[in-house]
Amino acid sequence: MNKKRKGNFAEFSARLYLRLKGYQIVEKNYITGRGTTAGEIDIIARKKNTIIFVEVKERKTLEDALYAIKPQQKKRILNAAKFYLAKHPFYQKFDVRFDAVFVSFFRIYHIQNAWSELKA
Repeated sequence: MNKKRKGNFAEFSARLYLRLKGYQIVEKNYITGRGTTAGEIDIIARKKNTIIFVEVKERKTLEDALYAIKPQQKKRILNAAKFYLAKHPFYQKFDVRFDAVFVSFFRIYHIQNAWSELKA
């Protein structure tokens, strides 16, 4: 399976996992400003009064996945989240969280609050 197909499968698996855990998927592969400092958010989900921006990584091992989200990528996701919230005022009063979902073979690891605005 090539890298793009693996990534698509990982994102599909992550969405299914989140749905089974009671999350509502609001957006997938949300892209802001192609070619700008904004970025892409793999999954935007909602649970109660929390809007969650989720980065999905597929790697052979969990350890590889844990180191796959670099500080620069966190900043792009943060910028994209700010852009999304500005365009969707309904969510501006929601709590905001940044999660990571790591897919390793057929294992899924969900880390809630993987980073915050201060850590990004």
